[in-house]
Amino acid sequence: MFFDSWSGLLRVLVLGLCAYVVLVLVLRLSGKRTLAKMNAFDLVVTVALGSTLATILLSSDVALAEGALGLAVLVSAQFAVAWVSVRSRALRTAVKSTPSLLLWQGRLREGELREQRVSRSEVLQAVRAQGLGGLDQVAAVVLETDGSFSVIPAKSAGDLDALDDVPRG
Repeated sequence: MFFDSWSGLLRVLVLGLCAYVVLVLVLRLSGKRTLAKMNAFDLVVTVALGSTLATILLSSDVALAEGALGLAVLVSAQFAVAWVSVRSRALRTAVKSTPSLLLWQGRLREGELREQRVSRSEVLQAVRAQGLGGLDQVAAVVLETDGSFSVIPAKSAGDLDALDDVPRG
């Protein structure tokens, strides 16, 4: 079906604008952390927010007030989990992954690459992106909790205390 009614289009337009304003307000009230670089937990919340917004817009069975409450519940739950995880190691461990050491002192850690499902070429690409031509120029490559790679060049490695939270086992 291409077109149902003008009233349906008007409903989507009005509810879309209202839901957008509600979403922006809820996100602003919840703080910067809600939209920070995402780990898996944050991604789930973001997808749920998108799904809720789509349901508000496209389902006439959901009132704007119900949808706004749904958005607020999701953002509040994410805020609460983030707040508690900063204060509780147990919850932090449950909802967030730990960084993984993929390369150490110029040598790829094949077991860790397999475990994290990262290819050798992805690590090489991250090294090249830092302008380095050889693995011997790299002290460490870390797969961060948000899925990004951190490359620490050997010449600027310092005492490597930035790796204190990265398991080396």
